[in-house]
Parts: sequence; C-alpha cells; structure tokens
Amino acid sequence: MFPGAVAERESADYVIVGAPLDVSTTFQPGTRFGPDRLRQFARTFDDYDPHADSHFSSLDVHDHGDVHAWDDAAEYLDYLEGVVTDVEWDDAVPLLLGGEHTITIAAVRALDPDVFVCLDAHLDLREAYDGNELSHSTVAQHALDVADEAIILGARTGSEAEWERAGEEDVTVVPPEDVAGWTPPKSLAREDVYLSVDIDAADPAYAPGTGTLEPFGLTSREMREVVRAVAPHSVGFDVVEVNDRDDGQAATLGAKLLREFVFAHATQ
Repeated sequence: MFPGAVAERESADYVIVGAPLDVSTTFQPGTRFGPDRLRQFARTFDDYDPHADSHFSSLDVHDHGDVHAWDDAAEYLDYLEGVVTDVEWDDAVPLLLGGEHTITIAAVRALDPDVFVCLDAHLDLREAYDGNELSHSTVAQHALDVADEAIILGARTGSEAEWERAGEEDVTVVPPEDVAGWTPPKSLAREDVYLSVDIDAADPAYAPGTGTLEPFGLTSREMREVVRAVAPHSVGFDVVEVNDRDDGQAATLGAKLLREFVFAHATQ
C-alpha cells in the first residue's frame, strides 16, 4: 500500500492504481518494478506537508493495488481502461503508477480530457516504433486521438518526423530551459486536463532509474512546480517509467510528485 493511502474505496476521493506493464520498454527494462518501488520509497515521507498545511492520510486516498500485467499490450490497456473508468464512475481521481508510459493511453481513453499535459524528455509522437503502434514512444500521438491539445514540457529529443508533428497547432513543446518560467495558459481552467509525468523528464542526475535517459533535463523542483500548477485542473494523473536500476532516486522523486499532485488538487 502507498503510505498514507488509508481510505476505503467507497469513500475515496483519489484511487492509486499500479500498472506494471513492461513490454515495449527500450534500452533498460524494469518498469514492471515501478509501482512497488514508488510505494517503497514513499515510506520515508512525513505525512504532514507544510506547503499544503495538510496530512496526506487525511485526503481520502485509496490504494487499489496493481493491475497484473501480461504480454498483450492491447488487451491489457483495454482492461486497464475499464479499471480507470470504474474509478471515475466512483467520483474519484485516478492516480496511476507505471509501468511503462504506454499505460497512459488507457487512462486518457477512459477520462477523455480536453488537454494532455506531459512532463517528458521525449516527444512520444511516433506513430509506431519498430512496427509497434502501442509503444511507450507513441503515447502523445495516441493521446491526441482523444484530447484536442498536447502540452509537452521538458522534451529535448525525438525523430525528425516527431519534431515536424510537434510543429502543428495542437502541440506545444516547452523546452527544458523554459519550463521554470512556464505557467499554465488561462484556458486550462476551463478544460479537463490529464497530467502525465514520465520520470525521464528529470535530468538523469536526479532520476537515473529509468529506461531511456536523456541529459540536459529538468530539476526536481521544476517538475514539482509544474505538477502543483497543473494539478488543480486535472481529472487524472500518472507517474511512469520508473525502474529498479538506481538507488531509489527515480522512485523517490516520482512518489513525491504524486503526493504533490494530491495536495495541490485537494486544496484547490
């Protein structure tokens, strides 16, 4: 159980769902261990948050546990979409723990947001990767099948075709050097937003435990400020691409960002 997620499902305002999918991860696999590590490294956090002047355990968070993953990504995403839909029908906000970034597709399909906001080192605007249309590098492209707009913060790499796609009107890319000064557009207050955190948005110096590391990234503090700013407008959240190939830096950051999301959303 995620520390402090002590609410019963029937009374929960937030529901944590682990999604340990790890079938298309490139370079360094291990995202199947992400949900467990996020829970494990959250154990050291104090329940009280001085910024929010609130206790995490008082915010009616429930941990659903993990949705066991299998090799057929399409079937798994269909099933996971149903789990997220059930959370929404219970008037709770889903909080997904990945797992590879592909799990975001299920949540976006279930929640049907107007805007997809993502912290990510990669554009993830490929139509397919190595012939796989359900790859972790196709997430933003799939999100745009549902959302009207994508805002990708911290992106610093992608194929030539992805950068061309990113130049279209429905995509906004905020490079790492501009994230510290970014504020959500006022229109976000009138939209349903889905917020996804790919932990590789962070510079590898802060979060080396991820599959495809990319230097010149964001600081932990910059990521926190984005999460705090976007959370009040969000109908769902995830933190993905954490693996077991560091000493807990990536999991600690990811778990802390999930808590920051809940504190900011609950006190809006």
